[in-house]
Amino acid sequence: MKTFFQFHSKLDPFRLFSGEHLLTIGIILVLGVFLFVFRKQIQEQGKKRLFRFSLAFLLLASEAFYHLWLVYENAWSLKTALPLQLSDLAVILAIVMLLTNSFRLFQFMYFAGLGSSIQAIVTPDLGRFSFPHFRYIEFFVSHGGVVIACLFMVVACKYRPTIPSMWVTVLIVNLYAAGVFFLNKWLGANYLYIMKKPRSALQCTLLSRHQKKSTNRVLFCIIKKHN
Repeated sequence: MKTFFQFHSKLDPFRLFSGEHLLTIGIILVLGVFLFVFRKQIQEQGKKRLFRFSLAFLLLASEAFYHLWLVYENAWSLKTALPLQLSDLAVILAIVMLLTNSFRLFQFMYFAGLGSSIQAIVTPDLGRFSFPHFRYIEFFVSHGGVVIACLFMVVACKYRPTIPSMWVTVLIVNLYAAGVFFLNKWLGANYLYIMKKPRSALQCTLLSRHQKKSTNRVLFCIIKKHN
């Protein structure tokens, strides 16, 4: 059991698109589909409230246990453990969005939170934390939870993104990145991978060309579909 919680894991390294990885992506995808299939039941006021608070609690517990684990393993550091990666920040914002039912926060999360979480799920930087390590499970629970949270707001609350909110999100993310850059310089850190590429940079590069060409087109189509 201790092997599954060691910070210096002795498990095999995480492999991109391994059977475990594909199965995990599949589970998150199926959960997302279920939201749409059972949307009428979820839209009932009592069930909607229960789902919102249950998912918020799950994300909060996942984030709390992650930091407690780092502290227990003497691995918590200002240089690596602050929730400043966009996908990590999205977990905290998703909790707030679910608890407050905030439409404004949804506008930001639909683009920045959903996009960063999907990228984290598809090309995670997990090193030696392969399944069934605690970090592997916590990582996909939290980032998958963000995806489900955003889809839930679309399905249950009938929130819809807007084109102006997309550009506001782009502005906020760029201003945030500028602030994180100076924080990185001060801490000697690499949040947002601004200072150097992550270990999985090659994996991300495999998708980058297609992403650069299609992101704006996909975002526009999604907005148009929902409006």
